[in-house]
Amino acid sequence: MKLAIFGAGGHVAQRIAREALNRGHEVVGVVRSAASVRSDNERLTIVEGDATDASSVAKTAKGADVIINALSPRPSPSGRAATSLPAAARALLEGARRAGVPRLIAVGGAGSLEVAPGVRLVDSPGFPEEYKSESLNSAESLAVYRASPGDVDWTYISPAAELSPGTRTGRYRTGDDALLVDDKGKSFISYEDYAKALIDEVERPTHPRARMTVAY
Repeated sequence: MKLAIFGAGGHVAQRIAREALNRGHEVVGVVRSAASVRSDNERLTIVEGDATDASSVAKTAKGADVIINALSPRPSPSGRAATSLPAAARALLEGARRAGVPRLIAVGGAGSLEVAPGVRLVDSPGFPEEYKSESLNSAESLAVYRASPGDVDWTYISPAAELSPGTRTGRYRTGDDALLVDDKGKSFISYEDYAKALIDEVERPTHPRARMTVAY
């Protein structure tokens, strides 16, 4: 398959691209500045594009089988403001329609997962204040996907509460809207196993037009 990954320079996106390439897929990495990302694989093409502009999305994603939204909700190290994930969701959905791309998979956040019926992680006592803005930004984008018409098949994949570099064990659990924790109450998954779960969903869809979550 041909995958168009928006936000391809990010930590999670790089693992997703690597996982896809290792499985034989073709990847178009879409970034704001192509000079910041290096391509060392003949099946990886780096192009410049704007995920918040539907025309740019349609142009850069044309011919893809799946769009992957791996945009970060955080400001860039260079000082560029954080991307509005709801605005990007709208543009990516519209760009997918224009380009005839049937599927879109979004790297989601954990903050909107429920820790009790009707209680989101981001709203629970003790949630770190410094992460609230990006968590709410991600949650708003999920609402955009859920409200979209049925012409683009989307999946929003929330990670565990903690997502960080690690190893690719090849194992993970999946859920729907509830935060997954292990028998010690820890909610964690590595970038590498999150990437595996996402490409598994690309190849074998299990959550059409729905959110899923992955954790150990």
